[in-house]
Amino acid sequence: MYPLLFRAVLSRFDPEFAHHAGMAVIRVLGTPPFSWATRAVTKPDPSLRVETLGLTFPSPFGVAAGFDKNAVGVRGLAALGFGHVEVGTLTAIPQEGNPRPRLFRLVADRAVINRMGFNNRGAHAAARRLAKLRRGAPDTVVGVNIGKSRVVDVEHATDDYVASATALAPLADYLAVNVSSPNTPGLRGLQAVETLAPLLRAVREASGETPLLVKIAPDLSDDEIVAIAQLAVAEGLAGIIAHNTTISREGLITDASVVEAAGAGGLSGAPLKKRSLEVLRLVRGAVPSEFCVIAVGGVETPSDVQERLDAGATLVQGYTAFLYRGPFWGREINRGLVRR
Repeated sequence: MYPLLFRAVLSRFDPEFAHHAGMAVIRVLGTPPFSWATRAVTKPDPSLRVETLGLTFPSPFGVAAGFDKNAVGVRGLAALGFGHVEVGTLTAIPQEGNPRPRLFRLVADRAVINRMGFNNRGAHAAARRLAKLRRGAPDTVVGVNIGKSRVVDVEHATDDYVASATALAPLADYLAVNVSSPNTPGLRGLQAVETLAPLLRAVREASGETPLLVKIAPDLSDDEIVAIAQLAVAEGLAGIIAHNTTISREGLITDASVVEAAGAGGLSGAPLKKRSLEVLRLVRGAVPSEFCVIAVGGVETPSDVQERLDAGATLVQGYTAFLYRGPFWGREINRGLVRR
């Protein structure tokens, strides 16, 4: 039903407008009595619970960063059956992001190109919302993804990340350091081990007891991925998120002129499936069994999630397929996992 509605109606709207409209509905679903009714049909089966990062996740499947940039829809997303919500990416300094248009659908590929540029209201505004959320929904698992403020030079990136971590770590169930978005100039350069090590060390110190993870890019070489995984273990991180969007355009079936017109940005969705599994297996092979590995990229169906879990993922996240499969996607995944 929803795919037909999407193709007939929703796909005609500007993608960013459609996202904000959908988020408005999700926010309503997070408030009583709507949340009670929604949870009644979406609550994950107890058999799906996962213990990791010192937390209990009601399902291994959660929402990736980028969907709820400002921590405004957490209650609604949790009500829809997602086992956790990773908010952000948040920056220490509020920013508008890149000029519009900056979000493009590739419907034939069930994919999206975005160059949002970390548009968000800032870490301190999010901290106020998270503090309120913690009082009203203390059991919802919330990860917080932090990135570099665009106006901050790369050489001062560590101080910028530390400022965000100081404000947000006390309110987060886990903190994720994003050094892998392709939409902030110079950011991916921070993935070089010699640069990344001191950054992670400083953020880990600022994060206190909050578990710290790092989110990497799929465009790194296999050797670079293994090196970062080993670094994360050596620096005492709690896990790795594998992975962010890709700058590659290989294998797309959408007309090349449409892809070219969309321009620069990170590609997400179904085309990442193969590389996502490759990166996951590389990371899992380089870290201890108890190390948390969150798999992201190309996840659409319960079979996709199960495949990631079988390949060593501790948790799995999705985002892009939400746009194509609709609001009960989390329920679809959870029910499919129980049947499997």
